[in-house]
Amino acid sequence: MLGPCWLAAGCGADVASSGTTGAQSDATVLAAASLSRVLPEIAPRARYTFGGSGALEADIEQGAPADVFAAASPQQPLALFHKGLVQRPVEFATNQLVLIVPAANPAHITSIAGTTRAGVKLVVCAATVPCGEYARRVLANLGITRAAMRNVVSQTTDVTQTVAEVALGQADAGFVYLTDAVAAAGRVRVIHLPARAGARTEDFIAVVRSGRNQAAARAFVAAVLSPAGRARLKADGFGLP
Repeated sequence: MLGPCWLAAGCGADVASSGTTGAQSDATVLAAASLSRVLPEIAPRARYTFGGSGALEADIEQGAPADVFAAASPQQPLALFHKGLVQRPVEFATNQLVLIVPAANPAHITSIAGTTRAGVKLVVCAATVPCGEYARRVLANLGITRAAMRNVVSQTTDVTQTVAEVALGQADAGFVYLTDAVAAAGRVRVIHLPARAGARTEDFIAVVRSGRNQAAARAFVAAVLSPAGRARLKADGFGLP
């Protein structure tokens, strides 16, 4: 694991001035929707745009203002890195993909096998979004891709939309990250996936090379990687790499 000041010498001064939480960072941050609760807790003064990692990747490619990119997968940051648009990404958190059902569970789903039953309404993120990539990987690992995907009634733009559709009863089940499922406690039930599903996910962060505030970007990333940032991530249910 790279230390919090891996981006530049002296970045510890930026973090220290903010009480090790990055509160003084005014970075413009594009981040995955699954990070919409925890990142503002780490750096409340940053300016955020949350959404699907794939769409945010495209925004950066098209020159959208951004100092930092935080994604729910290594794929999007690495693609931008290879194009010279961001500095080398670093993993800062892990998560788990889970299946959620509405609190009332009208379809009586008790395991992932229930997503293959005829008549079940399943919602997944689009394939261009990490939560969609991970869901398809899980289905492939379990050998139920065809049976489950034929029940898909909606493909969402990010995990927040998936949670909303399931919580509102518009679908019988959906794949989301554990942290989002926990945040929706009382509105949805969580069904954990078997070990062979390969449900572990990874979150990566990178400084955008074209960002106008490189000092703030470095301070933001340092805050996320700091002991205080890691403690906040863990408190919100994320794993640590």
